[in-house]
Amino acid sequence: MRRAVPIVLDMDQRQQLEELKRGRRVSVRLAERAAIVLYAADGLEDREIGHLMGMTRQKAGRWRKRFAQLGLAGIEKDAPRPGRKRRIDDQQRAAVVNKTLREKPEGQTHWSRATMADATGLSDSTVGRIWREHGLKPHLIETFKFSKDPRFVEKLEDIVGLYLSPPEHAIVLACDEKSQIQALDRTQPGLPLKKG
Repeated sequence: MRRAVPIVLDMDQRQQLEELKRGRRVSVRLAERAAIVLYAADGLEDREIGHLMGMTRQKAGRWRKRFAQLGLAGIEKDAPRPGRKRRIDDQQRAAVVNKTLREKPEGQTHWSRATMADATGLSDSTVGRIWREHGLKPHLIETFKFSKDPRFVEKLEDIVGLYLSPPEHAIVLACDEKSQIQALDRTQPGLPLKKG
């Protein structure tokens, strides 16, 4: 039969563990782990600790062992877990990123999750996750739409000229339109308004 790892505490460690066990702002898990270590330091076996605290002896033994190996830091945080294996390899991820940045779907202005999922054979949520990881937002317009106004250059020079060399004793009043509204109206005609 295996013997449990003996726990010997100095006064500072015991005081810290007592504070964790009784603390009101301490998580329940940490308070429970501190109690396990205190019982172990009092000489109780894992089976007895498990019976007293309503848990398995394996759980009591795990936290006893972690404290013996790592001290207080061993019970404050859970050990990292491996998690599920990745189903999408790096090549597939790179293919989604490259396709998003370098190609456009046929007959559309940008990729959506659904169109990219259909093109790559991945799920919508997987495509969304890959885009999020790489900071990609293909649905957002990142380019400036230039005005198709034939007098645009002339108007631009007038406005820039006012800023660069303003005339003396003059006042300039400006009425600003919404940004890109003129360019958007000419490239994407608006829908007719409904009656009523």
